[in-house]
Amino acid sequence: MIYAKSPAFALKRTICCLCVSVAVLSGCAAHKKAISHATAPLISNSEAHKNNEVIQKARSEAIAAYVPFTVTTYIDRFKTIAIQEMNLYGIPASITLAQGLFESGNGNGDLAKIANNHFGIKCTSDWKGKSYYKDDDQVNDCFRVYDRPEDSYRDHSEFLKRKRYAPLFELDKNDYQGWANGLKSAGYATNPKYPQLLIGVIEKYHLDQYDRPEGELQKIKREDRVLTQINQNIGKAIKDSLVQSTPTTKLYTIKTGDTLYNVSKRFGLTVDELKALNNMADNSIKIGQKLVIAK
Repeated sequence: MIYAKSPAFALKRTICCLCVSVAVLSGCAAHKKAISHATAPLISNSEAHKNNEVIQKARSEAIAAYVPFTVTTYIDRFKTIAIQEMNLYGIPASITLAQGLFESGNGNGDLAKIANNHFGIKCTSDWKGKSYYKDDDQVNDCFRVYDRPEDSYRDHSEFLKRKRYAPLFELDKNDYQGWANGLKSAGYATNPKYPQLLIGVIEKYHLDQYDRPEGELQKIKREDRVLTQINQNIGKAIKDSLVQSTPTTKLYTIKTGDTLYNVSKRFGLTVDELKALNNMADNSIKIGQKLVIAK
């Protein structure tokens, strides 16, 4: 059934979408994988090893009882949470399942088994949970540890609620082809074949059977809710910062007594220029934080 939009409702949605669209146009450049950006400082091999031993010990029973997944058992295990996330946010369940299969090695990778991390989500400056270290873009990259794999699925949805992905939430929630291509266009991955890889997995295993269409009124309400949430995050500090892909010669590590003002003067920048380089919404810094100090 097609529902007519009230003028007031349509105006509200138009304003919300315009705000998001403007922010999208000013978004940062795409990197290897948006999900891989991290601001956590590198640690020594011994520190990483000790940390990982603690995580493995805490999860020793679950690791010992682990039963390897097949593609079929993985889909059966996680299709329900993928559908729940789809209904909440509009991300096709097929896309979430395909990315989970792809990123976690069908649920059998170390991060999935040890850290319950099925999407390779790395630590960021706002991450307060436990961490697991593994070589990736850099030696001893920091990955998030979750209590349950379902928490990883929820964090994946939250991660996509960023301005660069905002246009995707205006797609139909069963438009997996639009989402696959949109993720690539938004900079989720640099592999030119990424959309085809996702679509291939979806169609090979018929994951689109878990996608659900929605009526026009349902779609409008969902869009308004999610785009409003994305809008509220615009202007806040960007947690998936550019630090990870910046050469060390262009980085400065905050030390005791530093302020944005004295750091900016040291490198011939204004405070506003330094904040712009680091996508900072305010002047807050902390010891050990890495700042980009040159373009």
